[in-house]
Amino acid sequence: MADNINLEVLSTRNGFNSAVRHIKKTMEIAGGTGNLGDTIFELDDSELTSARIGLLLRMLLVDKLGYKTASANLSAAVEDITVLANEFGKWNGVDLIAAYYHPELGLLIANPKSAEELSGFGQLRKRELLVVYAGLQGKETDDNCQKAADLALHLFEGSKVTVPEALTKGKFTAKPGAKTKKEAEPKAVKAKPAAKGKAPAKSEPVIIAKTPAKMTPRYSVVVQNELFHNGNVEAWKKIIASYQAKHPDLDVFIYYDGERILDINSLFKWGKVKHGTAIEFAVAGNEIKDVAKLQRYLAQGASQMFEAFLRGPVNAVLKLF
Repeated sequence: MADNINLEVLSTRNGFNSAVRHIKKTMEIAGGTGNLGDTIFELDDSELTSARIGLLLRMLLVDKLGYKTASANLSAAVEDITVLANEFGKWNGVDLIAAYYHPELGLLIANPKSAEELSGFGQLRKRELLVVYAGLQGKETDDNCQKAADLALHLFEGSKVTVPEALTKGKFTAKPGAKTKKEAEPKAVKAKPAAKGKAPAKSEPVIIAKTPAKMTPRYSVVVQNELFHNGNVEAWKKIIASYQAKHPDLDVFIYYDGERILDINSLFKWGKVKHGTAIEFAVAGNEIKDVAKLQRYLAQGASQMFEAFLRGPVNAVLKLF
């Protein structure tokens, strides 16, 4: 019975071809050397979805190479983890891979010694799963590998740790030339706290069909209108529709008070989003563009000048980008 279940995917042409492609890709990656996070980052292969990356982690790191692991559902949100790359870059005695289960993007992995790769995680969310793998790329693992995984997880959660000298001596050096910050990011705006006594919109994270390779940080748009009302909402809908018409492979996510907003209409209900509070957005996908322009338009749409986006035919898409 178990064998039949495991082989059921091979009973159709699409399932069989998908399995063959996965096996070929796995053999290609397994035949290489170096950090698995670096390898997948450089491949930038759209077929390496969350599910397939999860299989690679299990088969290559755990079953084949015997990497030690440490995992936790994060106890708090972490704004910027790229600063950790400098510390992990000193851990030459062990190979590290971090895997983060992002609520919108699915499973993401990175070499934590690379700030550029860590930046793809964005903000770590509270209660989401983070797993750290530590090993020696084919050599038999030891107690230091388990200690490295445990200590790395503590660092991700914001704790201070004492790193044994054995973890700093070895051949597993950080890849040279890694960038510490992404270029040309739009300026994030520091917003006033939300008004007291108003309940934030709550929504459960959803898994989207496609798994983008990257996601920007969240950027704040401060409400300049007295109230973020129905006109502001309609302006935002038209701005986002225009952006996605120009960039159909990109997704725009909206957040308020730390929670993802699935229905923008909920932002003006009960007058909860007032002047001076902030609505956040992020863009996900490959080849992310025009984020700074999107931020400027959304800022205008959240002000008294929102009417500029409501002119023209009702069902027409604005050409803003």
